[in-house]
Amino acid sequence: MIEVILSATCARKLKRELRAAGRNEIGGVLAAEQIGDGKFLVKALSVQREGTPTSFVRDPAQHRKFMRRFHLLTGNQPQRFNYLGEWHSHPSFLALPSAPDLRAMHSEIADPEQTASFLVLMIVKLGKDAGLTGSAHAFRRGHRGIRVSLNAEPGTTVHEEVSVLAPGPVRMLRRFSG
Repeated sequence: MIEVILSATCARKLKRELRAAGRNEIGGVLAAEQIGDGKFLVKALSVQREGTPTSFVRDPAQHRKFMRRFHLLTGNQPQRFNYLGEWHSHPSFLALPSAPDLRAMHSEIADPEQTASFLVLMIVKLGKDAGLTGSAHAFRRGHRGIRVSLNAEPGTTVHEEVSVLAPGPVRMLRRFSG
């Protein structure tokens, strides 16, 4: 089980940047401290502001520069402080990964230069109460992305986005092997 926790500082930064971006998507990278088994505290995040109302394209050079600085500031302890993944906003859509988001993360984790065993994608937006709404998903090589827990430090909240299902009965299919 993976749990992503936003620091109060990062939550405030996200709210400020999301307000400034308005309807445009923005994003960046997540830098975290591993504070327990499968538990990661987002201590810093970069912000790339070049987006449109329907897309955000990452700038790898900007992300590498941000991570080099993060490693210097945390004493070059990559076993404790490291790159956790990516984030971007969906100001006009559900704060859930789109098909292009899923393809991008699968491509990122499959990159031969990627040394991480998994990556997290966090999607956020401002909710109706001007608070944060979002979701987090983890990706491993050769596996589908999975939803992971997204929380915030005490005194800060992030509401987890839920998917909207069409009304009516939900049919579940089970596959038995034998």
